[in-house]
Amino acid sequence: MGTIVTIGETLVEMVATEMGQKFDESGVFAGPFPSGAPAIFADQASRCGSDVNFISAVGDDGFGRINLNRLNDAGVNTEFMRVDQENVTGSAFVTYTDDGNRDFIFNIVKSASGYISERDVHDRVFDDCSYFHIMGSSVYNHSIQAAVEACLEIIVRRDIKISFDPNIRKEILDNPTKLDFLKKILSYADIIQASVEELSYLLGSTGESELIRDIFANHKASIIVVKRGSVGSTVYTRDNQIDVAPYKVEEVDPTGAGDCFAGTLISCINQGMSIDMAADYASAAGAIAVTKQGPMEGNTDLNGIVAFIQDDKRKL
Repeated sequence: MGTIVTIGETLVEMVATEMGQKFDESGVFAGPFPSGAPAIFADQASRCGSDVNFISAVGDDGFGRINLNRLNDAGVNTEFMRVDQENVTGSAFVTYTDDGNRDFIFNIVKSASGYISERDVHDRVFDDCSYFHIMGSSVYNHSIQAAVEACLEIIVRRDIKISFDPNIRKEILDNPTKLDFLKKILSYADIIQASVEELSYLLGSTGESELIRDIFANHKASIIVVKRGSVGSTVYTRDNQIDVAPYKVEEVDPTGAGDCFAGTLISCINQGMSIDMAADYASAAGAIAVTKQGPMEGNTDLNGIVAFIQDDKRKL
């Protein structure tokens, strides 16, 4: 079992306490909660039993410390998380519409994580590394793109496997340069975790079958996980298709569930688990995650996941 490495933003999240709450009206927010898509991934992958190195940056402030404390408690190696003396830790405010959709206001680009660069990437981060996980949401400026490029140079040289979650947000859709960079990462990826919509944005096709054929015919990936949120997922390999059923829970907060899913999946594969079992564990972990308020408050270890799965009334 090797180390898992990921890179990207660390921030705190403030969550609206009422459905239908709006940003242009006064309201109450809960938090701060430790957050950031790659931070959630790192926390969960570590809790599931893998060694994890996280390349990131936080400010020298309480928001930075709450994240460092959380990740250290999970066993993540935070040695490569730079504490920035000049810039604050990033933040996100989240509201929920009455139909369950979310709206965000982020401060990442002008935060400590906005200044992640090539200087934060060191060869020794990748010592004994087996998987590098990258998310599209983390490619938010030229500085971190350069950092990811530096990571890719090391990864290709060392033949490390790449896991890619496009995690495409609305601010990326209107930016051809960022979309092109995500397409480049896709070409390197061994494992892809994405929705059909995200794959369509990157590849131009619309049908799921066509997208899968395109990737296997023209790209490196050997595993594609099509994520469908609360209705489950489908795992495609070059030889097989596995439909992964969801688990029934009462949803409290869906933020971070996809990152928890990804962290579980890669950590389990990293430890030698079969892809079908790893995907089932990831489905269970994602379901557990949405039962708590806060992006990584529902992260859990393998014992918790197994106990959850054994309650067979939960399987839909």
